[in-house]
Order: sequence, then C-alpha cells, then structure tokens
Amino acid sequence: MFITNDIKYIGVNDHNIDLFEGQYIVPNGMAYNSYVILDDKVAVLDSVDANFTKEWMSNLKEALNGRTPDYFIVQHMEPDHSANIANFMQEYADVKIVASAKAFVMMKQFFGTDYPEQKIVVGEGDKLSLGKHKLTFVTAPMVHWPEVIVTYDSTDKVLFSADGFGKFGALDVEEDWACEARRYYFGIVGKYGMPVQTLLKKAAALDIQIICPLHGPVLKENLGYYLGLYNTWSSYQPEEEGVVIAYTSIYGNTKKAVLALADALKAKGCPKVVVNDLARCDMAEAVEDAFRYSKLVLATTTYNGDIFPFMKEFINHLTERGYSNRTVAFMENGSWAPMAAKVMGRMLAESKNLTFTENSVKIMSALNEESSAQVEALAAELCAE
Repeated sequence: MFITNDIKYIGVNDHNIDLFEGQYIVPNGMAYNSYVILDDKVAVLDSVDANFTKEWMSNLKEALNGRTPDYFIVQHMEPDHSANIANFMQEYADVKIVASAKAFVMMKQFFGTDYPEQKIVVGEGDKLSLGKHKLTFVTAPMVHWPEVIVTYDSTDKVLFSADGFGKFGALDVEEDWACEARRYYFGIVGKYGMPVQTLLKKAAALDIQIICPLHGPVLKENLGYYLGLYNTWSSYQPEEEGVVIAYTSIYGNTKKAVLALADALKAKGCPKVVVNDLARCDMAEAVEDAFRYSKLVLATTTYNGDIFPFMKEFINHLTERGYSNRTVAFMENGSWAPMAAKVMGRMLAESKNLTFTENSVKIMSALNEESSAQVEALAAELCAE
C-alpha cells in the first residue's frame, strides 16, 4: 500500500492476540505498522511483532522489488516494533541502523549487540538525506519510553510518530478512531502528559500533512481533530461534560444506590451519565471514561477496613496516570464501620486540581430514607455545576 509516491506501508494485522501488552483486551486485533521510503537511498522504519516475522519480511521484499535497504530507522524499542531487528540485520548485514543512543543500549539488552559497525546515533534536529527525501529526527523521550524518536519527512510532509497517535485495532476492521485511540492513549501513554505536550509543541513547528503511527491507521485528513484530542488528553482536561459512576457492589445494595443516582442525574438533565461495574467491565474502558468526562462518582463498600479490591485497582490506575482537573464525589457502604470514603479520599490526596463535592452518600447496609435523600442531593449538586 503506497501512502505517497515514495512511501509504502509494510505492516501487519494481528487477529491472534488476546491481550495487548498482557493486559488490554483488543477484540478487533492490533496493527503493527512499518514503512519503507524508496528514494536514491532506501530507508525502512521500524519492524513488527515477533509472531509476524515471515509476513513482514515478505512485505518488505515485495516493497523493495529487488532493491537493498540503506538505512533501518528504529524509532522505538518496544518489542512489538523492534523484535525483528536481528532478523533484519541477518538478511541485510550492511544496512546502517539509525536510532537514539538509548535505543542502542536497549538493542544490546535485547539482542546482545548494538551493531557497532552499522550504528548511526541521532538526536534532536539531526538530519538524513535519502536523495529527494530529507528526514529530520525529533526526540520524544517518555512518549512513552525514554529512547523514542519520531521522524519528519519534509518532502512529503509526513510525520512518522512512533507510538503517538496510535490506537487499538487491526487495520482491516472499520471502527471509530477516537474510542480505541482514547483507550490506547490513557492505558499506555496517559502517565506521560508533559512529554506529549513537549512533542506537540515541536510538531506545531512542522508542516504535517500525514501522520504515520506505529499502531492504527495512517492519518491524512482533518489532522487538527487528532492533534486537538491529543492536546486535551495530554493536558488532563475533560473532553466532554458528563458524569461517570464507577462502582463495586457485593450483595447489590451499593448497586441499587448507584442506579438510583444515575436515574436522578438523568431526570435532572445531566448531558451524559456512564455507569461502570468495576468487577465486570473492561478496566481500561472505565479508566478511559474517567478521563473522558468531567465528573466522577466513586461508589464502593468498606472491605477488610479498606475498600473493595476492584475499586482500589481503579483508583490506582487513575492516580498513576495523573488524574486531575475533575469533580469527584464519594458514595460508601458499610454495615458497622464505614471507611470507604476516607480511604478513597486518602488515595486521591496527591492528585491535582480535584474538586470534591459537598454532598456525599453514606449507606449503612442498604438505602433508607436518609441515604436516598443524600442521593438526590448529590445528583442536584452534580447537575448544578
């Protein structure tokens, strides 16, 4: 597949994978992207997962059409992109490898060598001419590994963005970009908002017409939309107004209170209400929702003097990804010594710019007249803001 007259896609689709990075459910598979620039000199950008060596090498040879690569540009050393470096070098022993200094350190860790006779170390602003195509390398440390570089082709105005602007899902499946890109971003890159902001500032100085990520589709139209979402996500701002209720419930009484709150919010005209049962939903989807919307209600039970394990896991996912700039409310249930609200508050104490509601809900075993009134008061406060 040609992206431009000289740039060809040679990636693969993975429909065999069950969990990406050992934790993310990917019902529509995964794409591992790789590219070739055909010019006076030939450059290959990144490889693919180890399970697709044969397919990738076949795609590469078809794209080369008898030519030999001159450069192998390694932007990111995560194994789903770097696994075939040794296989590639076995096939093309004289190729020069272009990567950051830290990438070569990792190369030695993964493969036992950093290819000292072939290596070209590049850093911020370094350039490489392929003939007509002039490449500039831009460092992108901690987006989302420390060795990452991205590559800008000023001739075709293409940004090869490494894991930036990636998404879950194979390329032979039609689906909305934002949903799975959002889940991908907050799951994998979300902790690194400041480095992403730095990269976006660098990208703003470039004339970019096409974005070629290492996962997901090549982006050619309406780039302002994608850049705008990345700016919102990486600055930890809500994308939409709405209330997410994330809950756990042991015997169903907390769930009843949550559903009562959801009904009250809808009755009062809240624009969007999302309810996630943390014991049963995809945790990454719940995390995505928490970052997408402006308000979050955490509802759980006291459990062993602490909180229910799924809620603890959820809050840990939020705090390690820099959850901030939101309104948060608590609902707790406890039959003899309610502690959940206190524990949740303590877990969020270091989070920045969180506004906690004046109203909360305290259930002693099951909803009664008093706690039902608290539900209504919380709904009114959340809808009034």
